[in-house]
Amino acid sequence: MKNGSSFEDLLSDCEEAAGAAGKVLHACRMSVSARLLVDGRVSPQAAEAEQFAGHGFAWLATYVEALRQMLSWARRLDDAGDLGELESLLLQAAFGEYLNQIAGGIAVSQVEIVRPADLGLTELDVAPLCEGAAARLRADGNSAAVRGRIAELMADGHYGDPGFGDEALLMVRDQFHRFVEERIVPDAHRWHLNDEFIPMDVVDQMSELGVFGLTIPEELGGYGMGKIAMCVVTEELSRGHIGVGSLGTRSEIAAELIRLGGTEEQKQAYLPRIASGEILPTAVFTEPNTGSDLGNLRARAEIVDGAYRVTGNKTWITHAARADMMTLLVRTDPDSSDHRGLSMFLAEKPRSEDPADPFPADGMTGGEIEVLGYRGMKEYEIAFDGFEIPQGQLLGGQEGQGFKQLMATFESARIQTAARAVGVAQNAMELGMAYAQERIQFGQPIYQFPRVSGKLAWMAVETMIARQLTYFAAREKDSEKRCDIEAGMAKLLAARVAWSNADNSLQVHGGNGYALEYPISRVLCDARILNIFEGAAEIQAQIILRGLLAAGRN
Repeated sequence: MKNGSSFEDLLSDCEEAAGAAGKVLHACRMSVSARLLVDGRVSPQAAEAEQFAGHGFAWLATYVEALRQMLSWARRLDDAGDLGELESLLLQAAFGEYLNQIAGGIAVSQVEIVRPADLGLTELDVAPLCEGAAARLRADGNSAAVRGRIAELMADGHYGDPGFGDEALLMVRDQFHRFVEERIVPDAHRWHLNDEFIPMDVVDQMSELGVFGLTIPEELGGYGMGKIAMCVVTEELSRGHIGVGSLGTRSEIAAELIRLGGTEEQKQAYLPRIASGEILPTAVFTEPNTGSDLGNLRARAEIVDGAYRVTGNKTWITHAARADMMTLLVRTDPDSSDHRGLSMFLAEKPRSEDPADPFPADGMTGGEIEVLGYRGMKEYEIAFDGFEIPQGQLLGGQEGQGFKQLMATFESARIQTAARAVGVAQNAMELGMAYAQERIQFGQPIYQFPRVSGKLAWMAVETMIARQLTYFAAREKDSEKRCDIEAGMAKLLAARVAWSNADNSLQVHGGNGYALEYPISRVLCDARILNIFEGAAEIQAQIILRGLLAAGRN
């Protein structure tokens, strides 16, 4: 924006531009609906044939929602008297860049750019972005001068007010920031390089801080703090090490499964122990040939002599050796061939610290899957051969409900994963900033070069975009609203931002970034998984697409 423009002028322009983007989104929805809907429903055949356009629509909708949430964030700050120059420039740059991408092409992957024509949009459909406030923001919003000023303002390590509007959340963030700086940052890279477990004394301290009981109701031993608090804590922990931030994921999933689908006896027996960290759960869902196609699971459980006996193979099980309980999804109806025959179990198992014997239980064998990053908990594959589970461990006490029970947890899990991605993105940015200010080339810190500081400035902008979209999804969940679309959007965008930040931060490091001794090499490996687990980017786009086109969804 031009020098001298007031914050209110900027907010007004962004409001107008968001409306223009909304008009483009509406036109896109009409175009994509004409291609995909048959008798008011999404045709599976059409959705597959038009997958590029359908997923492009999902990305466009995510961009528009992201801009709306950035504007909402700025409005809240303005109302509180906290909207400063840095925050206003972050808002301005976000609108400038995303409006240009909507008009010219959105990168849905490194090799796929969806352009308006791919979505069936004409020049007339995109015209709202070529006039008024939208045109001004496209021209000036993310200019080199704007990025340069952002770089100046964030040089002291302040990247913008997150806009909590809640002193309790600020206290929580500060507490976990200190914990991460003292207990995680000094050792995280060594854990990665040596492929070590996160030490149990760190896990125990996390238990004492309440990490595993954040969202569990107080009457069941937790803190009942809601998903926003979960995001704040997860972001800080992941900023230090993605594995530490991910330790709470399995507890979050298990607690949601039990809280929403368990019997009263199961709630009383497990939730207080999960909240205290006495029980460390692991999620056992994926099979070697299924991936996201959970309805095609083959591992089975049948009742033999009054107990369930499990047979089959599972893979990509995080922290499995150290876990005390598995949330285990298997087929209990041998005559079924889809999700309706699946059941969920709360299967207890012994914890192991012995790499040579990760599963010291009858009917279980398995081994570690070596991975590029996301270390500290380790990944495993498990073969079950008659592994026994008491009948009382069937979640909810009723067979055939497993898939439905799992689907009810995906919103929370994806919001938590989006928060992990924001933390990784923040870490990448901070590492890049520190290196750029310390590295001297041609007689000055490389942060003085516009293409270095400009990269870091954009990292700050897009990290805030991802953060605000994630907080929005969390607020929707805390309000007990359906938020599968919002959670999918948050996870979709935040995962891309984490990878982009890590890649660009490594570029800032130059050749040193490629050396294992520099933590950015770890962060690059860690960031890459975020676009895959908890539903790959393509799955998120499909969820957003179907949700938006479903009857009654806006």
